[in-house]
Amino acid sequence: MPKSRIRRQAAYTPPPVRSAKKRPSPRWLAPVMVAFFLLGVAWLVVFYIGGGATPGLSALGNWNLVAGFGFIIIGFGLSTQWR
Repeated sequence: MPKSRIRRQAAYTPPPVRSAKKRPSPRWLAPVMVAFFLLGVAWLVVFYIGGGATPGLSALGNWNLVAGFGFIIIGFGLSTQWR
C-alpha cells in the first residue's frame, strides 16, 4: 500500500525568551506596607479595648472596623507590588 504524503514539521523551537528585566521594588515600599498593616491592627485593637470611651473613635461607631480593615487591605495591596 502506498504511503501518503506527510507534511514534515520542523523541529520544536521554543518561543523567544522575553528579556523584560523586573526592577526591584522601591526602598519605601516595605516599610509603608508594614506600617499600613500595623496601623490597621492597632486601630482595631484600640477600638475593641477602648470601646466607646476613646475620643474620636467613638464618633465613628462600627465604621472603625471598616477603617481598620481598610488599612490592612491597603497593606495587602502594597504587598502585591513587592518584588
